[in-house]
Amino acid sequence: MPGPAQWASCGEAWIWLMRHVWSTGTLALDDRGPVIEGPAVLFEIARVSRNDPIIERFGDPERLALYSRKFSEDAIVPPFKYSYRARIGGQLRWVADLLRVKPYSKSAWISLTTPGEPYDAVPCLIGLAFRIRDDALVMTATFRSQNAYTSYLNYVPLAEVHAKMARSLRLERGPMRVFVDVPHVYLADSPQVLKVMRHELPRRS
Repeated sequence: MPGPAQWASCGEAWIWLMRHVWSTGTLALDDRGPVIEGPAVLFEIARVSRNDPIIERFGDPERLALYSRKFSEDAIVPPFKYSYRARIGGQLRWVADLLRVKPYSKSAWISLTTPGEPYDAVPCLIGLAFRIRDDALVMTATFRSQNAYTSYLNYVPLAEVHAKMARSLRLERGPMRVFVDVPHVYLADSPQVLKVMRHELPRRS
């Protein structure tokens, strides 16, 4: 059985995810308007960095700064309805303690959801997992749903969470693995999506 798609950078994974939705998706409805929904997907990014040439060329630095606050501040930053930092809370300390005692563990999972919370406040990122393999810390981010066009806005600040955990365990940072159950693109964003997707990606080995 083939493994997940593997990409060297965040920018490459970003373009690939949009192409995945565009080429395999079907029309659906959303509160914000019609969307194209693609099949669930799993992939790995070897290194996520703010200094990514594709993100620097096509990304939005102001929105990236806004999304980064969602991961770095406990208070809810408008227009968001929740704070990822508040939801992650002290759970990272629990993860670190577990992996120090059992570095082979597969149980270092944390949830970002709250049972019975308002329907419109359920986060897109629902879980994070950490495991040590080959002397490096691998992180898995699980999204119940994700707008492929803005996906990089989550991956970049998530890389900082990943790096902080790796430093606390005195480990190298391994790849970021991402699972998205419902990747999608809003039809209203189609002109911008098509512009970014025209960028040529390197061939995968």
